[in-house]
Amino acid sequence: MTVMKRRLIFLLAISVSAVWADRIKDLSAVQGVRNNQLVGYGLVVGLDGSGDKAPFTDQTFRNMMEQFGLTIPEGEDPKLKNVAAVSVHATLPPFAKPGQEIDVTVSSLGNAKSLRGGSLLLTPLRGADGNTYAVAQGSMIVSGFGAEGEDGSSIKVNLQSTGRIPNGAIVERAVPNAFSQGDYLTFNLHRPDFTTAKRMQEVINELLGPEAAYAVDAASVRVSAPRDANQRVSFLSVLENLEVSPGEEAARVIINSRTGTIVVGQHVRIEPVAITHGDLTVTITNDLEAVQPEGLSAGETVVVPDTQLNVEEQKDPMFLFGPTVTLSDLVDAVNEVGAAPGDLMAILEALKSAGALKAELIVI
Repeated sequence: MTVMKRRLIFLLAISVSAVWADRIKDLSAVQGVRNNQLVGYGLVVGLDGSGDKAPFTDQTFRNMMEQFGLTIPEGEDPKLKNVAAVSVHATLPPFAKPGQEIDVTVSSLGNAKSLRGGSLLLTPLRGADGNTYAVAQGSMIVSGFGAEGEDGSSIKVNLQSTGRIPNGAIVERAVPNAFSQGDYLTFNLHRPDFTTAKRMQEVINELLGPEAAYAVDAASVRVSAPRDANQRVSFLSVLENLEVSPGEEAARVIINSRTGTIVVGQHVRIEPVAITHGDLTVTITNDLEAVQPEGLSAGETVVVPDTQLNVEEQKDPMFLFGPTVTLSDLVDAVNEVGAAPGDLMAILEALKSAGALKAELIVI
């Protein structure tokens, strides 16, 4: 079995999916229950001479010293070698309450060589509305490392300009949400699909009764819900574990021209069409041949090139596809042709241009 044949059989195996059911919690998210992004600006101190020399680092350090009652004279260079200006960002999960801890990521803003061994000073983390929702501080974990020799040689593994602080921020303010408000809960599908939305509505109505769920569009299903918060939590716990058979994806062929990866969807069809694939090989060889003069002549022996030209064409047959061609037929035919991934891309694009490929062709 050729490598191409094994590859295409693998693509066929992963693209032909059986019918199974997914939980509602895996297919959708409750509207209003979402993460929120936080960002802040601060200083990392305690570095081993690997800090930055950016002007904003010096300005931030001076402002911090003034808050502690220390004033650095204007024009005096504090010679910061162990300090780096950094950005700090984190994700605030839904329903996070004051006092809970979240992870933060710290990234250098200047030309600091490394943040290894540094500690982040108290840094407010703000949301898009400008309010402070958490404060971060602590020692960082930096996975990268590096070493330099006196001759200028160096080695680096991973990045040293970014670090993490597990549980490095404390939540100070809760984000208000509308989870307990109104008479409805809305499920938003991760992948909008009319069939999936319809089936989700039917499954919920089978449990709760007619008209309890309403499919708003291909992306949303609205469900009548109790107003009491405790009852709503129990109500949602039951709904999110209901199983729904999602609708099958549209026919697609995805081509990654950079890696040569081709994925053919399950419902790809081909109209009657003929395909041929062949290679033309031209071989030119040069041999040197000595030419002797005739006897008793005044000629001289010379060396002349002997050029031979050979043309070989692969005798691949033309394949005729009928009107009932399936994905399996396409894979078998391409295997018989013996096309490489690059050739297969050209065949699929030509089929699409001819209108014979009944699928969406996506090139990434």
